[in-house]
Amino acid sequence: MLLQLTLSGIAQGSIYALLALGMTVVFRATGVVNFAHGEFFMLGAFVVYVLIQYVGAPFALAAPVAVVAMFLIGRGVERLVIRPISLSPHIILAMMTVALSYLFRGIARLFWGREVLPMPPVFSFPPIEAGDLIITVQDILMAGMTLALVLVFFLFFKLTRFGRIAQAASANPRGAALVGIDVDAFSGNMWGLAAALGGITGILVAPVTLLYPDMGGQTLIRAFAAMTLGGFGNLGGAVVGGLRLGVMEQWAGGYLSTALIDIFSYLVIVVVLIARPQGLFGRPDLTRV
Repeated sequence: MLLQLTLSGIAQGSIYALLALGMTVVFRATGVVNFAHGEFFMLGAFVVYVLIQYVGAPFALAAPVAVVAMFLIGRGVERLVIRPISLSPHIILAMMTVALSYLFRGIARLFWGREVLPMPPVFSFPPIEAGDLIITVQDILMAGMTLALVLVFFLFFKLTRFGRIAQAASANPRGAALVGIDVDAFSGNMWGLAAALGGITGILVAPVTLLYPDMGGQTLIRAFAAMTLGGFGNLGGAVVGGLRLGVMEQWAGGYLSTALIDIFSYLVIVVVLIARPQGLFGRPDLTRV
């Protein structure tokens, strides 16, 4: 039972990790916690649904088109909504993302109300059985995608010129602008990348779950808990936090009570903020006097 719960937790935690990774990208670039990221997750799934159901596009075409569309939506949000108030206090920026969350959710409800929609199946492979263990293709895909994206981000930020520019722009935007880095373009690309990551997660999850306008809200709090656990602004911490959260959530539900699954993320946030506010891999803020 322990091994099955752990594998299920890794698969579930991979979803949280991908969402937390997208939120961390925006936080590192702008210092803003994007509370609309759950709606990027929702919109990515619905774009694929529309392309498959109404346009008749195959999944192999609908998925990349949806990712590009989400990148453009993310860039549009940064350019039209975030950039004009970029010099405002962070609380104003955070409240703007909350407003965007409800706006996107309301737009989805205009078309689908509160209807729950099934995504057409994409993978028809049977689950892999090894003794008492059952592993689905979706679980393998989510874990593999998480590992691949973490590797890509690591190589990008550590080994490429653009990655070093991105780190400089996020660490000191004013200094980066003084040496000729286009900080506005950098910020827009980071928002686009975050939206694309949210869309990718929604696309991967949608074929085995149901679609509805409020689906992003339920996953956002878990992504936020993963960021808190791993450490705000730490890309590796976001992934480790998501995986640990998924495993602990499944252990608590399997050995204690399934009711804990719904509140476990809130418990993690409370405990971490009290015991270690900087998270597992963050650094404590030092105030010099």
